[in-house]
Amino acid sequence: MTDYPVNMDIKPKVEAFFDPATNTISYVVKDPASNACAVIDSVMDIDYAAGRITYDNADEIIAYIEQNDLSLEWLIETHVHADHLSAAPYIQGKLGGKIGIGSQIMVVQDTFGKVFNEGTEFQRDGSQFDRLFEDGDTYKIGQMDAVAIYTPGHTPACMVHVMGNAAFVGDTLFMPDGGSARADFPGGDAATLYESITKVLSLPDDMRLFMCHDYGPNGRDIKWETTVGEERKHNIHVGEGKTRDDFIQFRTERDAQLDMPRLIIPSLQVNMRAGEIPKDKDGKPMLKVPVNGL
Repeated sequence: MTDYPVNMDIKPKVEAFFDPATNTISYVVKDPASNACAVIDSVMDIDYAAGRITYDNADEIIAYIEQNDLSLEWLIETHVHADHLSAAPYIQGKLGGKIGIGSQIMVVQDTFGKVFNEGTEFQRDGSQFDRLFEDGDTYKIGQMDAVAIYTPGHTPACMVHVMGNAAFVGDTLFMPDGGSARADFPGGDAATLYESITKVLSLPDDMRLFMCHDYGPNGRDIKWETTVGEERKHNIHVGEGKTRDDFIQFRTERDAQLDMPRLIIPSLQVNMRAGEIPKDKDGKPMLKVPVNGL
């Protein structure tokens, strides 16, 4: 069983917000003993072809928090997403709260700071975030304890956040019929991802698991909640009967066939800055396109 402090008796209310443009699920997680809440993996809308940013998804989350008289304490990023842009600073500007991510964000910033040829003004120390979590770090959402679990493999900065009997797994796992996320981004590793998944599956069987993405395999309806027990039994990539070597071989072969995510170029530039859009020398919001850089 897990060595991390979890309390299955605490059952937070979890409200999901699905973004069909990126197949991302964001969450508002409420402490059952107070009006405190956290937002997990928010989405900022982008029309990449037009270079236009909007906030419809974020405004929906903000409206839900305000309508239910909640107090936002945390905006959690499970990792530096490569497929959608974070709306964390926009929501923070409206409702407050602290933005948190895993401490290995510094590795991601160093790697992609070079890819995007960022100057010395781009700080690579994680200082754009309010809190950098280490493995096993705990924090409070109202009276509810939360714990951050380091789960690299998809990216170097991935973390699973456990809040009572709910765990938010980012891209470490998908629904059982979806398997797992790719491990071929810079700093990713299939063997490391397998070890991280094993860590997640050491949580109690009844632990609720909430996905960051779902793509409706084989045409089924979009889903985002399962349990550790279901993943351990039925996950098509790591479930019963699947070995570490099986996983590494499959993941490596499968990743070699995948295209880059449609929004990886804007997403990385924005998300490694905690959701802020980079600016050019005149202070205007501007994104770069590195040619043959990824």
